Order: sequence, then structure tokens, then C-alpha cells
Amino acid sequence: MEQEIRKLLSQVVHPETQQSIVESGVLESVTAREDKIVIVLCFQKARDPFAVRIKNLTEKILADAYPAAAGNITVAIKEGTPRAPQPKRESTTVSVGKIIAVASGKGGVGKSTVTANLALTLRNMGYRVGILDADIYGPSQHKMLGCEDYIPEAVQKDGQDYIIPAQSMDMELMSIGFFINPNDALMWRGAMATNALKQLLHQTMWGGLDFLLIDMPPGTGDIHLTMISEIKLDGAVIVSTPQQVAVADVVRGVEMFRHEQVAVPVLGVVENMAWFTPKELPNNKYYIFGQGGARAYAEEAGVPFLGDIPLIQSIMEGGECGTPTVATDQEVERYYRAIAEKIVAEVVK
Repeated sequence: MEQEIRKLLSQVVHPETQQSIVESGVLESVTAREDKIVIVLCFQKARDPFAVRIKNLTEKILADAYPAAAGNITVAIKEGTPRAPQPKRESTTVSVGKIIAVASGKGGVGKSTVTANLALTLRNMGYRVGILDADIYGPSQHKMLGCEDYIPEAVQKDGQDYIIPAQSMDMELMSIGFFINPNDALMWRGAMATNALKQLLHQTMWGGLDFLLIDMPPGTGDIHLTMISEIKLDGAVIVSTPQQVAVADVVRGVEMFRHEQVAVPVLGVVENMAWFTPKELPNNKYYIFGQGGARAYAEEAGVPFLGDIPLIQSIMEGGECGTPTVATDQEVERYYRAIAEKIVAEVVK
């Protein structure tokens, strides 16, 4: 929590020096828990004329971000020599080859299931793969990959703290789900959620991956903008179902990544739950959610169509039991491999 607060207060700038109170060392110490925060500000100049303004702004920012502690926030002012600023931490993503966002316009289209199975397919193709579950309010990858009981450990390297990711089926995984009680509601404001995500992204000790797949939350909100601003994404994969209401939301997702100020390559659209074929009727296809809506949109918008994945019961069961179906069913894997091969051909040139 202390690190989150430091990141939050980096927006407070001293009007005279034009440096943030974090960068300049004015923010001397942070002591925090959910219901109480104590901040010490150290000003070099005796009776600094901006001290009270900075103190009041600091209190307001903390009260807005941590409402549970709003009545118990103390910002103390002292005079002295501010400590030298800490050296900027280098993001651990520098060791990752390609970073790909897996996104969806709306929830319920199977984006997380596609992410897990796609990651496993890339691993089967010989790549070193990791997953970052960026769906802060609804993490599921730790369950899908059988890591619900994992408790992350922290290690120090060159004076900096890093988080060890979980290992599952020769893949690396980091999720906010490791840090919260599954029975608790995650009632975080936008700033708290994005700061938590930044920490997972930059402080996880990724082990020289070829691919890092980021399981994004549905929609186009704060988390997406944070991810886009924090790292260079090598591409985005958009997951949809065939039905028109899902495809309508895909449009917003595609246009967000295509925006000139974002400029993340849209690698293509995946149509999930495209049809259902009963085992006893292998030649029949039932288009439960409509037919070809995502494919038609991709063609119309000039976005690559990566492939379709049928509605298969074992895919759902694999996510429930912690072993993605690609690991056990070659028939399922062939659908994902066709998609993975197109992604690799686009980003590995």
C-alpha cells in the first residue's frame, strides 16, 4: 500500500521547483494501513510558502483514493534536507519478447478461456510463455491454471523488491487473485486498481519470456489506458461471440487500439462459441449465438480474422478443473493452433 501511495502522490508538484514531491524527496515517509495513513513531508526551506498548499492537496488526494481512511489521515510537515530521490525502477517487462493484449468489448465471451488455451498452445509450439491477469475486478487465470493456493513470494535484487510469479504447466502467471480473499468484494477506486496493476506488471520477475499474454478486463476503461501508457504492446487480439450485441462492443475495442494516440496493432478477431456440435451428431452444427457476426465485422473493418472456436463442453470443464483443454485434447488444440500460428506470423518477423 505504501508503494501505491507514493505513485499516487507523484502527481503533487512543488510550484517553485516544478518537481513532484516524490521525485524531489519532499515525501519523506509513508505509513499506511486500510484505515489509517500517516505522511511526513520534509521541506528544505524554512517556512516554505507552498507547504500548507501541498499538505492540503496531499490530504485531499489520499482521502479520495482511500475513503476508508478519510477521517484518519495525518500529513505532518517538518524542516530539513529532503532525501535524495530513489533511482527509477526498470520494468521487468524489458526481458519479455512480445507483449500481446487479449481483450473483449464485453464480458461473458470467453476471453479468459481463450487467453489460457492460447498461452498453452504457444507453449506447445516451443515458446516461453507467461500470463498477466489484468482483469483486476474479476481475476480468473489463477483458477483456470490450477494455482489458487499459490502465495507469491518477494525477493530483493539490487535493493529492489520483486514478485515471483506462479509456475503452471511450464508457464508463468501473475494475478491480483493471489493477493485477495476470494470471498471479499474488491471495492477499489480507479487509482488503486491501476496502481496495483502497475506493480504486478513492472515488479513481477518474468523469466525471459518469448510471449506475455495480458488478459484484459472487458470494455475500454482505466485499466486499458494504463496498460497502453505503461508499456509498448506488440499487438491486441479481440475476442467476441457471433451475436450482434457482442460484435457491437468489439467495434469500440478495435477502435480504441487503432486510435492514432494509441496505435497498437490489432492482430485480429477471434470468434468464440461459434457453433455447437453434439458428439452423437458430428456432422451437425448448431449456431446458438448466431452465425459469423465477428467474421463479418472483421472483413468489413479490414481487421484480420484469426479463426473461430466452437462451443465445446470440455473447454468449459478444463477451465473449471484448472487444466486448460488444449493440454489434454488435440482436437481442441487444432483450433487454437491455427489462431496462434497467425499471431506468431504477424509479430515475429
